[in-house]
Parts: sequence; C-alpha cells; structure tokens
Amino acid sequence: MHLESPAVPLGKSQEEAFAYLSDLSNFERLMPDTIQTFELLDPDTFRFALKGMPEIVLKRKEETPPERIVLGAASDKLPFTLTADIRDLGSGKSEVQLTFQGQFNAMMAMMVKGPITNFLGTLSSNLSKS
Repeated sequence: MHLESPAVPLGKSQEEAFAYLSDLSNFERLMPDTIQTFELLDPDTFRFALKGMPEIVLKRKEETPPERIVLGAASDKLPFTLTADIRDLGSGKSEVQLTFQGQFNAMMAMMVKGPITNFLGTLSSNLSKS
C-alpha cells in the first residue's frame, strides 16, 4: 500500500525543516488530537498510541540530509515506512510531502487505508502550522 499526503509549504528552509523533523521529539506536536501516549525511547525511536489503535513504535531507518527522513516500524508484524521528502523552494522556504509505504494483506489494507490517510493529513497539516 502506497499513500501520500499533499505537499505542504513551510516557512522554513530545507535545512531547518530537516532539523525539525530529525528531532523525533517534535513528532509529539504533529500528532492528532486523539493521541493517548507519546514517548521518546531514544534519539532514533519513539512510541505512540492513538485512541482505538494499537501502540506503534517508529525508528529512524535512514536519512539523507537535508532532503529525506525515513522512519519505519520497529516491529516486523506490520512492516511499513513513513518518509518525509523535503524540497527546497528557495528564499528560506521548503515543502514537505509524507509517504506511507506498507506491506499488508488485502483485508488489512482495506481496514487501515482510511485511518492512515487521515493520519498523514493531520501530520502534514500540523507540520505546516509548526
């Protein structure tokens, strides 16, 4: 399953946007209002839970400064990645697009597509306000 958020413009340079997203503690500010828990486990890993959803642990898998950060599920039970692509727009501005890539069976994909699409939209919207 491949889902993308709309690209959101930021009033930050590409380097500033990368630095913001590289500090995983900032993801707490980007989470939906339905967040129940958020815990930074180490500089490369955080855990969160939303109402009605299982707890998820995300770990930094790779990064290409200042263009891309890839987070992935720490568990192999639900293999997926969340990628932030950061494009330079010049004049101290950038835009970020989030991409979710997961390997799910058809039934699971049907169940999670809506919630994940909403989650990506919320992260993007909150990022544009940060």
